[in-house]
Amino acid sequence: MIELIDTNSSQIATELVRARVRAGSPAMGMVMTLVIVVDEESAAGAMEAAKIAAHEHPARLLGVILGDARGAPQINAQVGIGEAWTGEIALIRLRGEVVRHCESVVLPLLLPDSPVVVWWPTDAPAVPADDPLGRLAQRRITDAAAATKGKTRALATQCSSYARGNTDLAWTRITPWRALLAAALDQQPLKVRRAVVAAERISPSADLLAAWLWNRLRVPVERQSSSGPGITEVCLDTRNGPIRIHREDGKLATFSSPGRPDRPVALKRRELPELLAEELRRLDEDNIYAAAVRRLVTLGERS
Repeated sequence: MIELIDTNSSQIATELVRARVRAGSPAMGMVMTLVIVVDEESAAGAMEAAKIAAHEHPARLLGVILGDARGAPQINAQVGIGEAWTGEIALIRLRGEVVRHCESVVLPLLLPDSPVVVWWPTDAPAVPADDPLGRLAQRRITDAAAATKGKTRALATQCSSYARGNTDLAWTRITPWRALLAAALDQQPLKVRRAVVAAERISPSADLLAAWLWNRLRVPVERQSSSGPGITEVCLDTRNGPIRIHREDGKLATFSSPGRPDRPVALKRRELPELLAEELRRLDEDNIYAAAVRRLVTLGERS
């Protein structure tokens, strides 16, 4: 990593080219630009997660740390290329007046003719699509579960400000649950009368799962609290008996269905790099997520 003090976008771009030449790889097979907007405390973990995800999706990683907006503008950066992955990385620290115009620093560094994804690993803006950096992206990734305070409120805010291209890792976390439940109803197409989702009291993923079930099955869904970790049980009540997925330890679940023996199912809580890699696989609008978000907003208005 090369340290650049009091620099600018042009010098950062030049140093990226030099790093490629020094590595003997003037052409890198990168497919997108991933912009990570993060605070100093969370920067190391977020950049490491992005580098792991970039093994599957080679990208130019631009970490942006927004500092104090007061005082003279200053841009410092650490620039390099990936070790054992075909990507580039730049961690950019902004201070002073330039913080209010961060898009002017990032825009010249975007890969031409390729998608742009912006990820907020912790606290996201209230309206990501209207954020100066969010406007540069085709895909905007937030994480209500990682909000430093008010996780339930963070999810409600993201749902109410949903725009095409938005997604949240709270939704990504329930992909295995949704797959299991959809497969269960494919195998036994029973009429579901009501459903129950049990999880930690504050679990954005459980709220989204309940909204998804309500929207797809058109039945009442009860949200119950448990000791966790995360989602611990989903039960679909049918006339023939319950279809139940029960997970106590966050690793192994028990799958039960009418007339069939219980069986264990691997349902491990996934790590951040795996969640991020899944979201980077698609850059079009997630219509199912959009429908679940609209349902959750409607349920919140009713309550």
